[in-house]
Order: sequence, then structure tokens, then C-alpha cells
Amino acid sequence: MPTTDELLVSALLARIEALEARAQAAEDYRDLLNLQAAYGYYVDKGLWDKAADLFAADGTLEIAGRGVFVGRERVRAYLHHLPPYEHGTLYNHMQLQPVIHIDSAAGTAKGRWRTLMMVGWLGKEGRWGEATYENSYKRENGKWRIASLHGIINFYCEYDEGWHRGGVKLLRSISGLAPDLPPTIDYEAYPEPVIAPFHYDEV
Repeated sequence: MPTTDELLVSALLARIEALEARAQAAEDYRDLLNLQAAYGYYVDKGLWDKAADLFAADGTLEIAGRGVFVGRERVRAYLHHLPPYEHGTLYNHMQLQPVIHIDSAAGTAKGRWRTLMMVGWLGKEGRWGEATYENSYKRENGKWRIASLHGIINFYCEYDEGWHRGGVKLLRSISGLAPDLPPTIDYEAYPEPVIAPFHYDEV
């Protein structure tokens, strides 16, 4: 039979292990918040290389039903095909309302986000947009990276007309760049109803 001291030590070790696991989970949550927020800030300013570097080496990107781009360098190519950030350009890209589920031991996570967008070019067009991100993440070389980013556009509308006058149809392709895989879901944005698939059933 173990002694009282041995039982006490065993209980203390178990408690330390539980506390270490909780501390790791808290650190992972913070790191994932920072990772996704950093992506939004880089997109804000057209810093495409910095945004691409947040992806895992085999990470994927799928936005607006344009197909899936596979691998960090293909993500980089996609981003570099977007218009540059320059005089008269607005790309505000806010990352909001996270629901994150983390498996710290496995080094994997999934997160759902809402992004609110203000996009426009001086004297040409200005639009409001909103999308749901259903993303996955993995720890790569000790750092969290985006394993898959899937942006499902809920609406785009002209800033001066508003959504009550309808929405802008999705642009289904990027000029000069074909995806590696077809879109994983087929949908149209507002005024059609859009429900992005959930990675969770309950929280």
C-alpha cells in the first residue's frame, strides 16, 4: 500500500499536470487569436507575403467559391493576384466573433470567425462585405499556422445602395490563376441565404 506521503505526491503531480495542460490551452488560444488577427491586419495593407507566411507549408485557401489553392506558395500566388494596396485603396478586413476548439496535445485546432470588410478604390467603387471563415490550424515547427482558410462570403453590397437593394454577385475566378481543386461547396451570396458549415455541433 502506498504511504500517505506517496499519495500526496501523486495527487500533487496530477494537479501540476492538469494545471500545465490548462496553461498550454490558454497559450494556444491566445496564439490562435493573434494568428488570425494578424492575417486580417496583413490583408488590410496588401502585405501578401506576410499573410501567406501565416499558412502551413501544405496549407490551403478557399475564398468566395473560387476553388481551393493548395500549399503556401499557391496561397501566396493567389494573394499576389489581388490588386495592390496603393493610393486610394481600402481593404479593411476585421476578424471578429471567434469560436475556437483546440486539441493542444495533437497540435490542431478549428475556428469559426466573422470578417467585416470595407473594400474600395477612390473614384471607382466602394463596398461593404461580410463573410464567415471556417478555418483549421496546426502547430508547425512550434508555431501555430493556418492549415486551411475557407471564406464563405455572406454578402457584398455597394456602400451607397445598401443591402436592401440587393447584393453584388460573387466573382468566381481570379484572372490569370486557376485553382488546384474545385470549390468544396456551391453557393451564392446575399440575397440568397448562406449558412457556412459549422465545425462544431455545440460549445
